[in-house]
Amino acid sequence: MTSGKTTTLHPRGVNHLAISTSDMKAQLSFWTDVLGCPLRALYWMHGVDGCFHGFVELAPDSYIAFVQHPENPTDIEVGVTHAGNPGGKVTRGAMQHLALHVDTLDELYAMRDRIRSRDVHVLGPIDHGFIQSIYFAGPEGMTLEVAVGHDIDEKAWIDPEVVGLCGIDDDELRSMIEPADYRTGATRVPQPPLTASGPRMAYSPAAYERLMSLDDQFVWDNMSETTPPVAS
Repeated sequence: MTSGKTTTLHPRGVNHLAISTSDMKAQLSFWTDVLGCPLRALYWMHGVDGCFHGFVELAPDSYIAFVQHPENPTDIEVGVTHAGNPGGKVTRGAMQHLALHVDTLDELYAMRDRIRSRDVHVLGPIDHGFIQSIYFAGPEGMTLEVAVGHDIDEKAWIDPEVVGLCGIDDDELRSMIEPADYRTGATRVPQPPLTASGPRMAYSPAAYERLMSLDDQFVWDNMSETTPPVAS
């Protein structure tokens, strides 16, 4: 980096959502046959012994991934590990449900027909105002949605009552609606100190300290794995 610039910087989409599984074949069969998403990758997960990694494609830059770890727990407890339906409770930080996107209402109806043709029950469409949605179940307790809609109008859909109940004041709300621009610097930002207060990945304390103390270039050079399992 040679000079700084101010930019509206944020992720523009989901590259992949990684979902835990104990039955890779069942998940891939559902996502390829019921939902029509082509399989794009299935290989040993890099750096994790005994672990499979699979990717199905939503778009050329958007995927659903599955991680089959040999020690994945298999018990499902609705209300704790899984919500079970689009309005159910679930442990904080867990995925409540997953909504997939289509472009038109006609496509939404066609997706409903495709899913039902595979003997899966579908609820909807339901019109939520800014999106229209169908709901159904996936393997291993997943709650899924397909929706059409975009460009949500925050002036119409941010409820002042709920804002207050969430403890968000006026200044905080303005900063959430219009996040601050970011000015890139002439050099890369170094790793925060190990005493930093931000969220942490769940490694052992020793492993976390070791990993987060590594030089960025060392990580790139020594932890990357770019060779596909099948030679072209």
